Amino acid sequence: MHTELIRTARLDLLPLRVDHAGEMSAVLADPVLHTFVGGTPLTVEELRARYERLVTGSPDPAVSWLNWVLRRHADETLIGTVQATVTGKHEAEIAWIVGTPWQGQGLASEAARGLVTWLVRHYVRTITAHIHPAHTASAAVATAAGLLPTDEQHDGETVWRLSLGH
Repeated sequence: MHTELIRTARLDLLPLRVDHAGEMSAVLADPVLHTFVGGTPLTVEELRARYERLVTGSPDPAVSWLNWVLRRHADETLIGTVQATVTGKHEAEIAWIVGTPWQGQGLASEAARGLVTWLVRHYVRTITAHIHPAHTASAAVATAAGLLPTDEQHDGETVWRLSLGH
């Protein structure tokens, strides 16, 4: 499975390129973005190295690493990312992040809905996300994308799931 352009009402989800690292390092620079996921903001060089690994793809041929940057139509600014790790079992684990200045506008929800719609069109039948129990904004995004919380926990996070059957 390979990334392709996904368009939503206000966003283009662009397949990740290494040269996005420069602009994205500024988007992701706020330490607040790491409150629930841990770590610290990456430098441009660290982000470039990470993007190089991501665009090279998974070493496991049964796993696809799919990554997009979010570009706002209004001003063509990059504002965040979405990603999906897809296995040969028609399952995907998704994640999203939107830079602090663009939060609270429904953009993460719009991007996550666009991603989930694209995955379902590509025969993914189970979609999960891992969300810290105190991260209410991410829970709202997952809900908007059609995922529901489960009783499962993984590394202190609640597993959210959309299951469409096989």
